[in-house]
Amino acid sequence: MTETEPLVLDELQEIEINLLIEGLYQKYGYDFRGYVRASLRRRIMNRMKAEQLPTITALLDKVLHEPGYLERLLNDLSIRMTEMYRDPDFFSAFRNDVVPLLRELPQIRIWHAGCATGEEVYSMAILLHEEGLADRTTIYATDMNEKALTAAQTRAFPLKKMQQYTKNYLKAGGKKAFSEYYTTDHQFAYFHPILEENLIFAQHNLVTDGSFNEFHVILCRNVMIYFDNDLQQQVHALMYNSLAEGGFIGLGSKESILFMPKGMHYEEFHPQERIYRKG
Repeated sequence: MTETEPLVLDELQEIEINLLIEGLYQKYGYDFRGYVRASLRRRIMNRMKAEQLPTITALLDKVLHEPGYLERLLNDLSIRMTEMYRDPDFFSAFRNDVVPLLRELPQIRIWHAGCATGEEVYSMAILLHEEGLADRTTIYATDMNEKALTAAQTRAFPLKKMQQYTKNYLKAGGKKAFSEYYTTDHQFAYFHPILEENLIFAQHNLVTDGSFNEFHVILCRNVMIYFDNDLQQQVHALMYNSLAEGGFIGLGSKESILFMPKGMHYEEFHPQERIYRKG
C-alpha cells in the first residue's frame, strides 16, 4: 500500500459517512449532520465491525433496504452513557440550592432532555419525593431513541449496578436506605411504581423537534458534548425558548452555556455544577 492510499481511504470513508448521514435524514428524519464527527465515525465503524461489513456504503444499503435495521444503528448513534445519580455533587447542589426556590411554585415542570434509559430521571423523581415536591411536579423525559424510552419505562435496572448507584445516592444527599425504592429478583432491581406518577416519557429529537412547553427546570446533561458548535447553538436556543423566566438549566460537567448567543441572559447560579438560571 502506498503512502497516499490511506489518505484516499479516509477521504472515501468521509464521503460514505456523509452519504449515510444524509440517507438517515432524507429517509427517516434523523439528523446527525451536526454531531461531532470523530464520535460519529467511531460509532459507525463499531457497527460495521459488528456486522462484518466491508464498507460504510454496505451499511447504508442495509439502513435503506433492510426492515428493522435502522433501530440497530440508532442504538449505536444515540447517547446512552448514564447512571443513577451520575455526578452526585450535581444532585446534591440541586437538592440544597435549587429545591428551596422550587418550593415557591404551585406547579413545577421539569424537562429531562436526552434521558436515555431513564436512570437520571428516576434519580430526580426520588429526590423530589424526599423533598415533598413530587405531587406538584411533572417530569417530561424525552429521547430520540424509542428503544431506550421503552427500557426506561420498565423501571428495571441491572442488580449488579445497585451497589454503585447506592454510593451515588448517598453522596448526593439521599435521606433513606436506597433499597427502600426497589424490589429485586436474581437479575434486576425494579423501582417502585410511585416514581412513575407525574412522569411522562415521550420521543423528542433535540435536533429536529421544537419546543413543546415552558419549563421551570431543564436538564440536558452530557448530551451536547457530542454536538458541533452550530448544533449546540441551535439546541441552546431551543432550551432558552423552553425555559421560564427564573428557570434553571443543568448541564454536564464539560458543558457550558456562557459562550452561547443567549449566554449573557443566564446567571451562573452554581457554576461548579453547571447550573444556570435564566434572568
